[in-house]
Amino acid sequence: MRVVFMGTDKFAVPALKSVIKSGVELICVITQPDQPKGRGLKLTPSPIKEVAIEYNIPVYQPDRVRDKPFIEKVAQEFKPELIIVVAFGQIIPKVILELPEYRCVNIHPSLLPKYRGAAPIQRAIINGEKETGVTLMFLDESEDTGDIIYQEHLSIEMSDSSEILFEKLAEISASMLLKLLTKEDGSHKESLMLSRHPQDHSKATQAPKLTKEDGLINWDKSGYEIHNLIRGTIPWPCAYTTFQQTGSNDMKTLRIWESLLPEPSTENKVKTEPGTIIGITSGSGIVIETGMGELIVNIVQPADKSKMKAKDFVNGYRLKIGDVFGIKP
Repeated sequence: MRVVFMGTDKFAVPALKSVIKSGVELICVITQPDQPKGRGLKLTPSPIKEVAIEYNIPVYQPDRVRDKPFIEKVAQEFKPELIIVVAFGQIIPKVILELPEYRCVNIHPSLLPKYRGAAPIQRAIINGEKETGVTLMFLDESEDTGDIIYQEHLSIEMSDSSEILFEKLAEISASMLLKLLTKEDGSHKESLMLSRHPQDHSKATQAPKLTKEDGLINWDKSGYEIHNLIRGTIPWPCAYTTFQQTGSNDMKTLRIWESLLPEPSTENKVKTEPGTIIGITSGSGIVIETGMGELIVNIVQPADKSKMKAKDFVNGYRLKIGDVFGIKP
């Protein structure tokens, strides 16, 4: 089978490696143009381009996949039987979708029709989902609405951050593609022709791209909800709050990288204002009151500083039990 792989983000790297391992005829890899990064704005290749170069696979980087020269190149030179699209970053035009005999298949890290959009992993954690998964599907002209080939489920652990879940789902994606492409009896082609299950669009939910504002902590929410926000916004935008250093009138920003939910307590405690520091743990974390329950914060990062233990932050910035996070100027 002549295959073209389209991908850009590092999520697609395990999938590309599984396609290479499968032994199909990989014609080329199509990825986004190199992007300026870092302080020097040096042009940097995508993770997918780096893998393609490592394996001596031809790379093509069109500015826009809707442009006529690109469409003609795919149709006349590449002539794929199947196009695999994983975390590519552009909408594929209908003429490309319909070109291969076995169409274009896509990997999406959610159990569609739930969490269509750019941030399904993050939104699932933030919303407190207990389960997610990977969907192998046919692409159509709309976003994440194509017919499903099959899905694999995965439980979300309370210790999973977006980064951890990202890696787990990327590996599942790779495994799914490898199973599809390496059926010895050739039934992978039959699967691509016959395995089509329309989505129930009435059950669709959206997972829009995160913004910086999505990371702002509302301490009036429960410790459970705030813990999910912290896990779901790693590494960007990262959950954050404000604080006021002792002896200063300036409000500063504090990112929170790691938290824990304490064991439920039967002890009757006096309720304090949400966001208040109410204790320090033996493990160098700090205990913060929330709108419902408490939250242990372990790793934080003040603006322009490195990550540090929460206890070291409190000592270094001269905070104390009774001080409140989230005070607005």
